Amino acid sequence: MTAPGALAAAYGGITAVVSPLSGDDLLRPTRCRGWVVADLLFHVLCDAQRALVTFASPVPGPSDVDQVSYWQAFPSEPVDLSAWALRRSAAAFPSPRAIVALWTETAPAAVRAASLASPESFVTTQGHVLSVPDFEATLVTEAVIHHLDLTLDLPSAPAPDPAALAVAVSTMDGLMTDDVVRPAAWSDADFLLKASGRLPLEPRERVELAPRLAALKPI
Repeated sequence: MTAPGALAAAYGGITAVVSPLSGDDLLRPTRCRGWVVADLLFHVLCDAQRALVTFASPVPGPSDVDQVSYWQAFPSEPVDLSAWALRRSAAAFPSPRAIVALWTETAPAAVRAASLASPESFVTTQGHVLSVPDFEATLVTEAVIHHLDLTLDLPSAPAPDPAALAVAVSTMDGLMTDDVVRPAAWSDADFLLKASGRLPLEPRERVELAPRLAALKPI
């Protein structure tokens, strides 16, 4: 599958989760501390809006980060402050369903912009230059992990698309050092959630991986 195809699958997966939800369901908790489903959807919506700007901002190469090193270079900020600021922004919408409506308009537009961007070109976002395929992979990775975050209290929600999931797994594989071996019992979803710190390690996993936990970098 092409990078734009994976992005379409990733964003389509989120749409499949949120489209049927009632206003009450959009207020259910997620794996992102302090954010309900509507808050987290707004966060991903901001990502899709950023994608529209980025695809319209071609720059000369070369790139300074790729789909993996982008996350290593990303500046950290106080989690409580960023979570609070986003919640206040999401609360400005007249209803949680209004966020869904804007998402369903914006996400396909971002996918179309991705499909029109030359894979040989470069774009700039958040102070970095990336190739178009690497930028698309960052969008897919974040969308897939947040898809898993969204479904914490939505057990019947559809899972991420396998092609999109594979892109996120390849990113997380790249973030792990060569001496960290992914336990064979982990599913792809387990891998993404545990390696990003969203699920705790089991006691045996902690014993086996404790000396190398620094390699499990969160997204």
